[in-house]
Amino acid sequence: MQAFFCPDQLQHTPQQFMRLGRLMPATDLPSRAESLQATLHAAGVPVHSPPEIARTALEAVHAPHYLDYLETAYERWQNLRRPGVEPGIEVLPNLAPYAGVSLGLERPPCPSPALPAQTGYYLGDLSCPLGPHSWRSILRSAHSAVAAADAVIGGARAAYALCRPSGHHAHRDRASGFCFVNNNACAAARLQQAFGRIAVLDVDAHHGDGTQNIFYSNPNVLTVSTHADPAQYFPFYTGYAHERGAGAGLGCNLNLPLVHGSGNAEFLQALAAAHRAITDFRTEALVLALGFDTYKDDPISVLRLDFDAYRATGQLLRTLGLPVVVVQEGGYLVEAIGPGLAAFLEGLHG
Repeated sequence: MQAFFCPDQLQHTPQQFMRLGRLMPATDLPSRAESLQATLHAAGVPVHSPPEIARTALEAVHAPHYLDYLETAYERWQNLRRPGVEPGIEVLPNLAPYAGVSLGLERPPCPSPALPAQTGYYLGDLSCPLGPHSWRSILRSAHSAVAAADAVIGGARAAYALCRPSGHHAHRDRASGFCFVNNNACAAARLQQAFGRIAVLDVDAHHGDGTQNIFYSNPNVLTVSTHADPAQYFPFYTGYAHERGAGAGLGCNLNLPLVHGSGNAEFLQALAAAHRAITDFRTEALVLALGFDTYKDDPISVLRLDFDAYRATGQLLRTLGLPVVVVQEGGYLVEAIGPGLAAFLEGLHG
């Protein structure tokens, strides 16, 4: 296996996010990536810096007007300064448009050119602050995912993208849940250049709502997500078992929500169901969205998994025998994510 990561991905250093009405210290810290790098080094996995690529690789899944916003928002935010007005340290929304939750439907560009309006339109919550170097980190994180996909297209059986910021909550034209660009979707779209049928398996604690939404009507991409029951947990609005896809993609989405407090046994049952679905889909290549926020001591987890669960996830991939791109998602207990990745690699390689 080879891995991809760029040091520029450490430049996104969020200072705050809103939780239950309080601005809290950020949890998506650069130290997360540093811990994972140390694990890769100890395991003898070579880490490569991804090449710079054209933005068209991101536009395969994201609206150009949304990427334009992400690229320019911070500089424009600074230009809002005038007498009596001092913008905050990061770009954050203070309003939002009315819109129903739509699955697989596209929104038009924001009708207003005003930055506050666009910020409310494109940033879906208060966990996605944009700082001075956020766009560079976001871009290079996506590059890591695409580079891993290119490695698999080139013949590698497995490649790992150490993505930070994460991506699975990013919709076609909206950031959410610490995520700005959907790295999993970028990898899956890239794999479609060489493989006909792609599956995305998401084992993060949170439902991969952005990934689901991007591919909801696509008959050639199966999205499977095992996650904590969203009725009382982010992202709340999607992730339910009745969501099965739409149009030509009907039947190509599978959600496997877990009761809060579930441990390894329940997770392994969900993995078995995911295995059956991926096999029945006649999958040719797989993207794994790998999260460690399912760990029993993670500060935002409601599940109770331990390292054996991550070892079993690696074993599942080995059993499937498919070319796989592993894309890093959540995990916020820095002391646990390194051992979690080590257990996963042990399961993957046997």
